[in-house]
Amino acid sequence: MDRNNNQLTWLVDAVQASAKYGDISPDLITRIGAQELVKRRSVKEALKATKNKLHQVGGAYFDAKEHYIRWINELKMAARSGKREQLLDLCATIMTYHASTRERIPILARFYTQIFSELPPVHSILDIACGLNPLALPWMPLSEEGVEYYAYDIYHSMMDFLREWLTIMGIQGDAQMCDVLQAIPLQQVDVAFLLKALPCLEQVDKSAGYRLLREIPAHNLVVSFPVHSLGGRSKGMLEHYEAHFREIVGSEQEWEVTRLVFDRELVFVVRK
Repeated sequence: MDRNNNQLTWLVDAVQASAKYGDISPDLITRIGAQELVKRRSVKEALKATKNKLHQVGGAYFDAKEHYIRWINELKMAARSGKREQLLDLCATIMTYHASTRERIPILARFYTQIFSELPPVHSILDIACGLNPLALPWMPLSEEGVEYYAYDIYHSMMDFLREWLTIMGIQGDAQMCDVLQAIPLQQVDVAFLLKALPCLEQVDKSAGYRLLREIPAHNLVVSFPVHSLGGRSKGMLEHYEAHFREIVGSEQEWEVTRLVFDRELVFVVRK
């Protein structure tokens, strides 16, 4: 037992010492590291496999260096200017740094208009594995009474950035680093977003989709899947993910499911 603990401690420390993965939730690193140590012949093989898994789960979506301090200063100035188009342009530019949100930029207004039209009035949102999606807040048709927004992802610096962004927008809520597979957020909300999140989470836990859809404390869910790979391939992805989602939903006969198809994204709006 001590040997296993020592190996896991060494592996986690080695991952956290790397520039690429050191900002990731220690809980997630530990979880994946423990899984890989069981499967691999040596601790060095387990380290390499852990880094590969972390790349699949999160690292593959960033293809450029983030500039969080500069972005916050620019967002503050844009918000103070009162010029909506300037703020929208800046948010869209920042969202290009994350592959998931970059794909959605050309259709942001239509995307959220259609989704919110399928929902009752929304006063609280939970955004699981959010990436940079909270920057899309200006495109969301929110209630004039305001909204609470809770964002979760595995990157510490990104969550610090998004917490400041919520403050700039005057939005109540929070942004926290969290491995949602080990600690599902407990906020009771009107709607939870899982936008292209399940394929990543299921890389770590194959039962993640089934469990999260049932345990997240939200009256409504917005669950989406990519219909193109990061490399641009699309053959069979829509059909595969639709079948997968239907399997996850299973026998929940009381759930109302609306299917929406966009250029690069398959969306299911679920009313539980």
